[in-house]
Amino acid sequence: TTLFRSPNAELGNFSRISFNIGPTLANWMEDTHPETYRQIIEQENQVYSQTGISNAMAQSYNHTILPLATREDKETQVRWGLIDFEHRFGHKPQGMWLPETAADLETLQVLQEAGIEFTILAPWQANTRKSINPGRPYSVSLGGDKRISVFFYDSDLSMKVSFMPEATVNADGFMHEHILPQFSKSSRTLNYRIIASDGELYGHHQPLREYFLQWLTTGALEKQPVSYVFPAQILRQYPPTLSVRIKEKTSWSCHHGVKRWDSECPCAEHGEWKHSMRHAFNRIAEYVDEEMQKALDPYGLQLQEFRNEYAYVLTGQEKPLDQLCRLLGNGLTKSEEEKLLLLMQAQYERQRMFTSCGWFFGDFERIEARNNLAYAAMAVYLLEEVTGNKDYYRKIHRALTHVVNETTGVRASTIFSNAFFWGN
Repeated sequence: TTLFRSPNAELGNFSRISFNIGPTLANWMEDTHPETYRQIIEQENQVYSQTGISNAMAQSYNHTILPLATREDKETQVRWGLIDFEHRFGHKPQGMWLPETAADLETLQVLQEAGIEFTILAPWQANTRKSINPGRPYSVSLGGDKRISVFFYDSDLSMKVSFMPEATVNADGFMHEHILPQFSKSSRTLNYRIIASDGELYGHHQPLREYFLQWLTTGALEKQPVSYVFPAQILRQYPPTLSVRIKEKTSWSCHHGVKRWDSECPCAEHGEWKHSMRHAFNRIAEYVDEEMQKALDPYGLQLQEFRNEYAYVLTGQEKPLDQLCRLLGNGLTKSEEEKLLLLMQAQYERQRMFTSCGWFFGDFERIEARNNLAYAAMAVYLLEEVTGNKDYYRKIHRALTHVVNETTGVRASTIFSNAFFWGN
């Protein structure tokens, strides 16, 4: 038996920090550790009922690197993430955490059009010659009169929390040595600092840091001229007065833009396979989308509209067949129903094959990339089940032969083929 610890939920940390939980992680937690899941939801709901704002942020659904996605996939990922958040927390989100904070202008446009008010970025994602002030919110122009608010986290404080365990041994010491020096006692203007870090750091990557986080947001604040605050609170009281442009296709975990997830990059050696694999996956996405649109044409419905609604199935709010009847009417034959249901399953698989962790490392034989290849294989299998066209497998298998592990000689086409035939 594996002991599952949920220290941050048990300590109430989710009521005192801004956080996001990805939809796929939340699905797993809801099924396997419902008590921890319930505590997290309740802690956010308590903040919302007391303040009228949320300290939780939504996240696009499959942790896709959005600047590498098409406009249509950006919209689907954001739409699915929003509906998932509202279903879990009972209200709409105000902010959205972008996977790896990866952003471009089109991604921010999609967020704004979906009703998102703000996101958080790394300071080096700003396109400015001046230094970014981490104590002020900024506004990004999206064209016309459309704008979105952006917070830039404090890179020095975030680095110390994330990568210097000696700095977080004692919360009182961290407060006095690192936080208080950031603030001027005489300042009467808005001044805050955002510390951004991975959630699994607190008690998993760094033992006992859940207690550091608890004390930093409780006892260490006693008799100090600072308090914790959430981004949505800042926006409500202090709308941004400063404007900034962002650099296109950047992230917080790759200083070469988003190359880490697309091609060879110094951040992850031996990543030359990524470009070829992404090219093959893009072809799968095109095939699935083309067949789905053909199936929808007789009903006068566009793929994008139909696919975005699938979030209600993913969250269990609607059964797949009920959704078909709602969107297409009750006159479908049994074979038409089966065809459309299989195509929507293929749509889901082809969305999650772009999950970022499968592209993060330099070795596609790791479990993360293997999973993505399995998702791709399932998408192709479902497509062939619907169409009867066996060329899809052959085309993708051929394309993946160019993806080779330079150390072992293993080809991605072999992993894809094994997943295709073993799983199906």
